[in-house]
Amino acid sequence: MEIRHVVNEGFFIFGENGDELAKLTYRKEGEKLYFESTVVSSELRGQGIAGKLFDAGVEYARENGYKIVPVCSYIVKKFESGEYDDLKA
Repeated sequence: MEIRHVVNEGFFIFGENGDELAKLTYRKEGEKLYFESTVVSSELRGQGIAGKLFDAGVEYARENGYKIVPVCSYIVKKFESGEYDDLKA
């Protein structure tokens, strides 16, 4: 399984054979990415998949000079650590 980034639709997806098992959805406004939703299927919860989606989003933001606005509760919690202060919008 792999994480794919669908830029024109604003999401990172984890799955195989066309199955959408986990997804991080974002909205782009100017130089900001609003991370709006993180969803992981029940069979994959607790396996670190949401974290991998988040890491892919962070990498994309850093590589392209975007700031992140955390919207969904999972992303808000990740930003509380201070590790991602360089990306805060």
